[in-house]
Amino acid sequence: MKKIIAITAFLLANLVWAEWPHSNISQAVFARSVADRAPLGIISEAENSLKKVYFFTNIRHLSGEKITHRWSYKGKVKAEISFEIGSKRWRVWSSKNLWHNWTGDWKVEVLNRAGDILLSKKFSYKKAGENE
Repeated sequence: MKKIIAITAFLLANLVWAEWPHSNISQAVFARSVADRAPLGIISEAENSLKKVYFFTNIRHLSGEKITHRWSYKGKVKAEISFEIGSKRWRVWSSKNLWHNWTGDWKVEVLNRAGDILLSKKFSYKKAGENE
């Protein structure tokens, strides 16, 4: 019975890890806001009436590391926001104020202290009423 419980726990742990976007990032999402250290209104696209977008990451097991959110638009870096990770689980977010004419794809890369890209996520900023 103990073997079955151990195997089940191992399989469940691997299932959870498989859903993480990176082995040290359990969540990485764009959102309309952040409250109580949690993303609210998770989005993958937004209309250009939304003036501010947040990028939220839940960092795991990188205590002492420095993480940077690099915001890019049309191949140009628009912002870099860095965070010192203070414990085994650390939730951080950055935000970008967007002009209504900055439509198109935006990208945020999560980098470590060495400048290695741990994760890259995109969202689409569209004109109101624009369909794909």
